[in-house]
Amino acid sequence: MDLELHVWRQKNPQDPGKMMQYQAKNVSPDSSFLEMMDQVNEDLVSKGEDPIAFDHDCREGICGMCSMVINGKAHGGQKGTTTCQLHMRKFKNGDKIYIEPWRAKGFPVLKDLVVDRGAFDRIIAAGGFVSVNTGGVPDANAIPVPKEKADLAMDAAECIACGACVAACKNASAMLFVAAKVSHLANLPQGQPERKRRVLNMVNRMDAEGFGNCTNYFECEAACPKSISVKFIAQMNRDYLKASLTHEESEVGKE
Repeated sequence: MDLELHVWRQKNPQDPGKMMQYQAKNVSPDSSFLEMMDQVNEDLVSKGEDPIAFDHDCREGICGMCSMVINGKAHGGQKGTTTCQLHMRKFKNGDKIYIEPWRAKGFPVLKDLVVDRGAFDRIIAAGGFVSVNTGGVPDANAIPVPKEKADLAMDAAECIACGACVAACKNASAMLFVAAKVSHLANLPQGQPERKRRVLNMVNRMDAEGFGNCTNYFECEAACPKSISVKFIAQMNRDYLKASLTHEESEVGKE
């Protein structure tokens, strides 16, 4: 199939950027979206032009690197699918495809479709861990965990930190990402000692990074390639309120 691509090109963070038109010829419907992009880049390189910069790594829907807004929808809008898992058979011959980076204050564009998602790393560093020195790896059944809680924690842990929730939200909110990381540990015994400090630090760091407030429209859940539920946002909000009322000190608040 032949496709007309309209791609956001931006040389660096200071460049204003603009949409550029490219032709993708003889694209196999069985190829992935990233393979189609590779094909376009090979053609650009053969012409001596600068290839389109985009993030990718595992290409198996695991790493969350393949962040693109395709025709106005994060990862292309196919439910439970990352960009690398999106196949060209979802498009038709002659289609026009508009490709842009994540749009958020917390995700500044570095080049073309590549954004700086270091804000997510800083949110995790603010509290998304268990700091107790546990020594060697314990046996799997050393700490009893009710199956319901274990399943809930695993549901939250599926988050791959791709940022689609931010890209889909009109306020560029990172609430679903932060809620998943907070709730993952909040539902396990190992996460209880630092539970209050964790939620305060991570939510305050999220605000400091410039992400917006939750819209309650649930676009984040719809765009999430791992279908993380918004119920984790409700759990995080409850934890944050309880921690705030007990005046738990926040590390971010000290800065």
